Amino acid sequence: MIVRTLLVTALAAAAAAAPADGVLARIDHLVYATPDLTTGIDRIEQILGVRASPGGQHPGMGTRNALVALGPSCYLEIIGPDPDQPAPEKPRSFGIDDLKAPRLVRWVAKGTDLEQMARDAAGHGVQLGDVISGSRRRPDGVVLTWRYTDPRTVVADGIVPYFIDWGTSPHPAATAAKGATLTGLRAEHPDAPRVQQMLRQLGLDLPVQRGSMPALIASLRTPKGTVELR
Repeated sequence: MIVRTLLVTALAAAAAAAPADGVLARIDHLVYATPDLTTGIDRIEQILGVRASPGGQHPGMGTRNALVALGPSCYLEIIGPDPDQPAPEKPRSFGIDDLKAPRLVRWVAKGTDLEQMARDAAGHGVQLGDVISGSRRRPDGVVLTWRYTDPRTVVADGIVPYFIDWGTSPHPAATAAKGATLTGLRAEHPDAPRVQQMLRQLGLDLPVQRGSMPALIASLRTPKGTVELR
């Protein structure tokens, strides 16, 4: 009886841990948007105890970024306006033009065969938008290219991610500042059951709880201990 109880307890614990483990393996990066890049970098250093490394410019988008590695193939992107570029014709991504303070706004999932993925998602009523290409030049001159479902298509207030495929480009986590590790990601949303169902249709086990406002909450192991980033 004792052995059976211990076994049931162990299986329950494993089942509870599986969704978190599963979603962590799918995360490519987290997007921390800021109205001023230096302000965002300083804020992250205060919270994590890690100074982000320069990422590069997004030509024509009016933005640039800085990065903190959160694992071998996962990172935190701090993104803000690029003062060295003219203002873009369209609003900057992630609502940057209207932000009053830095915050965690999106998460990005790993993907391949993105066109088929977008078609499958649409078949389940989840519109991920067009598959487009992106690029940026690192400070060392290396140009990174990728394909992704359009991040301007915001689903469930950003709780449903967009998807990215780096192809043959080196993954940004490899050269990003080290010192932090992503240990968990969860979300809050006023209509949690609907959002949870959308995520499950995409094969994503991100935990979603009811909250008054949409929010992403990342748990991180850092030089300052375990912290939460919103």
